[in-house]
Amino acid sequence: MSVPIPLRRDFDAPSLRRLARTSKDANQARRLLALAGIYAGGTRSQAAEMGGVGLQIVRDWVVRFNAGGPAGLLDRKAPGQPPRLKEAHRRALAELIEAGPIPAIHGVVRWRLVDLAQWLWEEFRITVSETTLGRVLHKMGYRKLSARPRHHAQNPEALAAFKKSSPPAWQRSRAARRQASA
Repeated sequence: MSVPIPLRRDFDAPSLRRLARTSKDANQARRLLALAGIYAGGTRSQAAEMGGVGLQIVRDWVVRFNAGGPAGLLDRKAPGQPPRLKEAHRRALAELIEAGPIPAIHGVVRWRLVDLAQWLWEEFRITVSETTLGRVLHKMGYRKLSARPRHHAQNPEALAAFKKSSPPAWQRSRAARRQASA
């Protein structure tokens, strides 16, 4: 059997209980109370039972507490996957977008997410979904803009003549009608 990792010397059971009482995070309070049990002379097994976890988890709490104090017992956000697009890829993508597509070379007249994802694959061999690429471009400051389609032979005079004019929504009051009829 191995020797348990000792707890920090700058805390004691009453101070940990006080911190647990003032904590806004329930998980941190539970961990502080379990460690307070160890400070009070209890075993690690009793602390595990008090915290509702196994011995390995109590050991992890002790390591986190020794490294970061009570703040080390707060829940941390999981790191997640590292981004696929590095800064160099983002710069190249921004340059491509700013330059705009050349129909003879790129085969498109405006950039769509699917076209940019295909370019990233051809250029860097990086697979990125359209949703992720849209999120990345939004973070880079780009917005999705699309021109409102207009027929090339549209006649502005015909549009004005086609517009319907509605009758006015207001009506004369009874008093005004009486005066007009009198």
